[in-house]
Amino acid sequence: MSDLKQRISIEMKAAMRAKAKERLGTIRMILSELKRIEVDERIELDDVRVLATLDKMQKQRRDSIAQFNAAGRDDLADIEQRELLVIKEFLPQPLTEAELATIVKQAVIDSGAQNMQEMGKVMALVKPQVQGRADMGAISQLVKNALNS
Repeated sequence: MSDLKQRISIEMKAAMRAKAKERLGTIRMILSELKRIEVDERIELDDVRVLATLDKMQKQRRDSIAQFNAAGRDDLADIEQRELLVIKEFLPQPLTEAELATIVKQAVIDSGAQNMQEMGKVMALVKPQVQGRADMGAISQLVKNALNS
């Protein structure tokens, strides 16, 4: 079992003992999604895949919050916000703008990309380094800016 998945399981037990219903529900949702992937794909998840799944769940919550706020459903946005806080606990510390710029700059150099048609090469190098630590939309924009300059 991956270290991160094991940590999530330990936190679930702690939430049970503390009788923290909302936290417990969110952690169970995370573990349920991880288990679904393992069963569907017949694999044992490693930390990289767990991080990718958590990152996806985080993005889903952000999108839901924006939609609920736009629709005036603050009650539902609050629920999603609380879920997002629990999910973020299991993600690594976000990268700073300077760290992101350095990673993108190095990836452009390493890939030898010269134009926008080679953006995929750069993204392939950047994505594993920033998974769960930065918004991929923002990374994509940084790569575009680097390739256009």
